[in-house]
Amino acid sequence: MAALAVALGLTGCGGARTDAGSSGGSTSSGDAAASCVDTSGDSVKIGFLNSLSGTMAISEQTVRDALDLAAEEINADGGVLGKQLEVVGEDGASEPTVFAEKAEKLVSSDCVAAVFGGWTSSSRKAMLPVFESKDALLFYPVQYEGLEASPNIFYTGATTNQQIVPGMDYLKEQGKTKVFLVGSDYVFPRTANKIINAYAEANGIEIVGEEYAPLGHTDFSTIVNKLKASGADAVFNTLNGDSNVAFFKEYKNVGLGVDTTPVVSVSIAEEEVGGIGVENIEGQLTAWNYYQTVESPANTTFVEAFKAKYGEDRVTSDPMEAAYTSLYLWKGMVEKAESFDVAAVQDAADGVTFEAPEGTVTVNGENHHIAKTALIGKIGADGLIYTEWSSDEAIEPDPFLEGYDWAEGLS
Repeated sequence: MAALAVALGLTGCGGARTDAGSSGGSTSSGDAAASCVDTSGDSVKIGFLNSLSGTMAISEQTVRDALDLAAEEINADGGVLGKQLEVVGEDGASEPTVFAEKAEKLVSSDCVAAVFGGWTSSSRKAMLPVFESKDALLFYPVQYEGLEASPNIFYTGATTNQQIVPGMDYLKEQGKTKVFLVGSDYVFPRTANKIINAYAEANGIEIVGEEYAPLGHTDFSTIVNKLKASGADAVFNTLNGDSNVAFFKEYKNVGLGVDTTPVVSVSIAEEEVGGIGVENIEGQLTAWNYYQTVESPANTTFVEAFKAKYGEDRVTSDPMEAAYTSLYLWKGMVEKAESFDVAAVQDAADGVTFEAPEGTVTVNGENHHIAKTALIGKIGADGLIYTEWSSDEAIEPDPFLEGYDWAEGLS
């Protein structure tokens, strides 16, 4: 419990550095409990842990749908090491403490071989000590603020140098020199903005405002009026969940627009566009690593399968694709290791690849992140997002920004 208390205490001030080291089977929380995973039968249990209620449900339900699709496909193709996947699903209810409790249940009571889920960094940091103390595996599918690596977590969404830094590079290339920061009041936005401030100082960009709102907040009149008065020529948006609906409606109400004050968002994907209303967000920018409009045979197959299962009106998005990919990466690690054992999977992880809808992804065994291509997209009138700029090749993960002189001291 002490480890849990320390980790939760750190969530208010950004991420503490947790190094993956050699990514072997050891944990940073002392002796791990013996695994209760049962592989003696013709099936093996895995856990899906996503918010199906609360402010984050608008985003996380879609991740669960993508995970269910991947599990269904894998089972139809013979399972993993010949065993069918038995899914145990839980609702994180948009509350970090609930995520920690449900993670404990999945690992200790349901005896799952791995857990897939989480969205906010607060939820991930609440779960981290559970997985380290139990020597279990979490596959986390969402872009985040970096400055973390754990031997018990595989991060299949973007880290900082694969999303936030490219987003700021794009604004710089577009000649933007006065940027306003708006975000939800928790770990990811505050740490991301600490990084953005360091980037801005080194690149001749002025941060003309920095405002936060609680998750689920719906009154953005004060923040948007500050934005309008700031003289900003661009906005970097790290709001999460349904707060984006209220923000963009108020942004439009006061007469702000993409022509003078474009917004780059890092938590708005195709699914959220519908909730916000295309009329409120058309032409705005996003920074991700996947869009439904990516042209590749793997993506065509993925989109067709997703729509066949859930309906032609459904869209795919980056977190969904990263979650879908995470299950296939775990399958690849297990099959390379020829074992469901955590230490064996960790040892086998380095270099495991998957032809994902976003392109070829490869696991880095040192920091448990994956190489990803950065994309800046523009939201179209049809609600889909179209690539405006691409890094053209996969960017190796650098969660601690060790390759950037301006980031020295951030971690």
